[in-house]
Amino acid sequence: MAAQSFDLIVIGAGPGGYVAAIRAAQLGLKTAVVEREHLGGICLNWGCIPTKALLRSAEVFHLMERAKDFGLSADKIGYDLDAVVKRSRGVAKQLTSGVGHLLKKNKVTVVMGEATIPSKGKVTVKTDKGTEDLTAKNIILATGARARELPGLEADGDLVWTYKHALQPARMPKKLLVIGSGAIGIEFASFYNTLGADTTVVEVMDRVLPVEDAEISAFAKKSFVKQGMKIMEKSIVKQLDRGKGKVTAHIETGGKVEKHDFDTVISAVGIVGNVENLGLEALGVKIDRTHVVTDAYCRTGVDGLYAIGDIAGAPWLAHKASHEGVMVAELIAGKHAHPVKPESIAGCTYCHPQVASVGYTEAKAKELGFDVKVGRFPFIGNGKAIALGEPEGMIKTVFDAKTGELLGAHMVGAEVTELIQGYVVGRQLETTEEDLMNTVFPHPTLSEMMHESVLDAYGRVIHM
Repeated sequence: MAAQSFDLIVIGAGPGGYVAAIRAAQLGLKTAVVEREHLGGICLNWGCIPTKALLRSAEVFHLMERAKDFGLSADKIGYDLDAVVKRSRGVAKQLTSGVGHLLKKNKVTVVMGEATIPSKGKVTVKTDKGTEDLTAKNIILATGARARELPGLEADGDLVWTYKHALQPARMPKKLLVIGSGAIGIEFASFYNTLGADTTVVEVMDRVLPVEDAEISAFAKKSFVKQGMKIMEKSIVKQLDRGKGKVTAHIETGGKVEKHDFDTVISAVGIVGNVENLGLEALGVKIDRTHVVTDAYCRTGVDGLYAIGDIAGAPWLAHKASHEGVMVAELIAGKHAHPVKPESIAGCTYCHPQVASVGYTEAKAKELGFDVKVGRFPFIGNGKAIALGEPEGMIKTVFDAKTGELLGAHMVGAEVTELIQGYVVGRQLETTEEDLMNTVFPHPTLSEMMHESVLDAYGRVIHM
């Protein structure tokens, strides 16, 4: 059979790949997407979406436990873990089906199978029915990433879990150890802790959520501890002894190793790019610590070959992958493409309380040589937060004292993952403090705190 010819072949149908394919098709490019497992990738099937469904169930459960605070009564409050998981999987399935519909609607050819690139412009796909050969002048690598596993801490699906096991638990952990306090680790810690697991989080760095501003991390830690979590910072899990129904973790802190028993361990120690078995080395693609090296336009240095999303550079976020997919599709189609600015991409963590940020932390801004002005505003000073029963949280803004440029914004508290986009737009439009101070924020809303934080940076705060 002769090879099928396309203008563009996308390998991987996650939030980077399927978006790239749709945008390319919209621009008139004959496009194919190759996927080895599920349309929607890790994000829709095993990451962003199903975890948020689980966390929503935990949030509602937490509110039910607080019914008395709102003048309500709720007796015999409980949960059905199987039903919670079933709802999560149903949400993921619904969205995955939607991706298939969108690809069909935009006339994108979908090939299910394992792809390799034997030579420039050629893709070979191993499918259930045999092998298919595809050709295209342009190829986008969007193969994503998988959970990193450390020697001796490998998942077994029984006592030691990855995120996949944690999303479909065979049982409810009673005593849980979470290794790693990045977004994935702390979200699962928050979920299981809310449902009653005795939860311990071990972080090798000097604070939880180590990529966040130090003040935000400290605030979040205080809240986690108040909820009953045990937080161990500057600590390393050296060894796991697996027995019948329990795991003994050897945890080193300050040079001293202590043993702690758990019935479940979740390993959340980062990701590894899916760069194997694609033929990239033979093509001359540069790979650095399992991720493809690219320029600002996601070009790999090999003519016609691009890499987007988790297989490429940080930050490893779904919305960054999608934006890169659109950018590369437009670049290939001859349009004016807008490269991604990593420092203007928001990061969101959906634990309780939520955490969100964009731009530089206060420490990073100072390290880069900026003279900064910093504003802060607490949730307790906001009428809507108090009415919601969510008075714990804060918003912090960092400005260049010389130009008024918004360098960074950092939040912890209820619904901050929905608020952060206001500051993201501000950074994209190169907004100054004057623009933000002259903006009228609606009342009563949580967004008023964004305004007050800016005012505080310049000594003009009203409600504090």
